[in-house]
Amino acid sequence: MRKAARRIIHGLLLLAGVSILSFALLDAAPGNFFDELRLNPQVSSSTVAALRRQYGMNSSMPVRYWRWLESVARGEFGYSLSYNRPVGELIWPRARNTLLLTTLATSLAWLIALPWGIFEAMSCGGWIDRVGGVMTAILLAIPELLFGLLLLLLATRTGWFPVGGMASIPSGQETASMRISDLALHLVLPVAGLVLGTAPILVRHVRSAMAQVLGAPFIDAARGQGIAPMRVVLRYALPVAANSLISLLGFSFGALLSMSLLIEVVLGWPGLGPLVLEAMLSRDIYVVIAAVMLSAVFLVVGNLLADVLLYFADPRIRTA
Repeated sequence: MRKAARRIIHGLLLLAGVSILSFALLDAAPGNFFDELRLNPQVSSSTVAALRRQYGMNSSMPVRYWRWLESVARGEFGYSLSYNRPVGELIWPRARNTLLLTTLATSLAWLIALPWGIFEAMSCGGWIDRVGGVMTAILLAIPELLFGLLLLLLATRTGWFPVGGMASIPSGQETASMRISDLALHLVLPVAGLVLGTAPILVRHVRSAMAQVLGAPFIDAARGQGIAPMRVVLRYALPVAANSLISLLGFSFGALLSMSLLIEVVLGWPGLGPLVLEAMLSRDIYVVIAAVMLSAVFLVVGNLLADVLLYFADPRIRTA
């Protein structure tokens, strides 16, 4: 319990540091939401000054930060200047869509990376390992933006998959099975883009962890006793390599969220990506801060989940 409490405290301190740093950097950045209003000849300077006072932008950074913390306690996460409504109302539905996308992509990427990396490690130096290394090197060399553009081109040229949004069937005209199949079709391209960008990295880590374990003396002893090769891998090698892979799982969940923002913008998935891009262009700082905080929360939660899985997977951690 003490370890769990210590990890939670560390996570909360990390979130506090991220929030303070985000406020400080955005406050130091040139320009703000009201700059475009000043350039509009139809808007007087007195109107701009009144709006700044109304939204508390004339206050010092510590005062604005404290007010933001109060809004976080109410679940509002500040006030969007562009949409003229609390940020929480904007970000929670988008965060749900992003979480759905990243959860599916993370699960599929690991389902692909585990057997792929294990087979490469089992044939270390062989043709399977060499071919797999070339394939992962090619995929790693392709930027995520290019993956998104190629998938967008595939959708527009073939018409096999819808682009943009989460549904194509008009509301009220669909059954439950039609809604699920329609959602699945809309998920294909964004999930594929994230998996193509993430799976090669995971394959490299799985191969490295498994190759290191498969070269250990106790694995040679197990092979010498005539145990089947696949049983040696699954029963003896994989549990030993699981510690590093579980830690990577927690990190990959948070890292995939950052990648998903780009894929969402390119492929029109209604997640956090398009909202954050609009907020950055319009300098709607509270939306940007909320998105940064959600990214940090996902990373912290992913690491906590990895710690829980390590606790149950490794008896040495439970007895330490």
